[in-house]
Amino acid sequence: MTTNDGAIKVKAKQPLASRIAARAGGGAMRVFLVLVGLFWLMPTIGLLISSLRGATDISASGWWQVFTAPAQLTTENYSRLFDNDVITNSLLSTILITVPATVLVVVIGSLAGYAFAWMEFPGRDWWFLVVVGLLVVPVQVALVPVSKLFGAVGIFETTFGVVLFHVAFGLPFAIFLLRNFFAEIPRELLEAARLDGAGEIRLFVRVVMPLGGPAIASLGIFQFLWVWNDMLVALIFADSKNPPITVALQQQVRQFGNNIDVLAPGAFVSMIIPLAVFFAFQRQFVTGVMAGAVK
Repeated sequence: MTTNDGAIKVKAKQPLASRIAARAGGGAMRVFLVLVGLFWLMPTIGLLISSLRGATDISASGWWQVFTAPAQLTTENYSRLFDNDVITNSLLSTILITVPATVLVVVIGSLAGYAFAWMEFPGRDWWFLVVVGLLVVPVQVALVPVSKLFGAVGIFETTFGVVLFHVAFGLPFAIFLLRNFFAEIPRELLEAARLDGAGEIRLFVRVVMPLGGPAIASLGIFQFLWVWNDMLVALIFADSKNPPITVALQQQVRQFGNNIDVLAPGAFVSMIIPLAVFFAFQRQFVTGVMAGAVK
């Protein structure tokens, strides 16, 4: 009886905030989170509906009017979009920039992160400090000197130049992230693999890469989203005749301000691709973030 009374007293002494939080953790909180999620998705939903409406309907009323007049929905805008050579070529250009820039950063960053974590070489700690120092260098500082350098070597306004720029500025973060993640791998596991005759390359491929999968997936998602959505670097270094999708949409706004029937579906397509990549790897991304938080 005493125990129960003590428990009741302890329960009664709980702070008001804790009791409110405990009660809110049920259905009410879930409803609230769903409403917040819907509110957060509102611009995306509005863009999707606008991309399925004609230019006249878009100019005449807001996108929410489609719920009272669903006959406005049409796929004609997407037909015009994919008949627009500027937009389709810009999508291809964006893919040719984003995929190599992401793959190179992941591969080189993984190799360098493993080397800094587990390989001994002269000046290893000093070189890692240099990498950490490069993290604070803003992209804007390098635009003018790198532009002159690319112009001197003949890669200005080329896809290779844009990829090279993104790789150079993506590697410091990649090396820093993966080095810290790889350093948490138990040393005994690596030593056991070496005793079994595994060399550094085999050790990296067969042991380190599978264990570092969540961190590598997180890095790949970050790099992909950054390069795909970039406009500043693409505006300066990309080919002006065949720009990435961000620059192409900006040019459409500047040249054809009333061309909303192309801009809306173009903006939605440029947004849905990185979203699809994120949701495809969201499990690995969450695992990597949680592993980093625990460590």
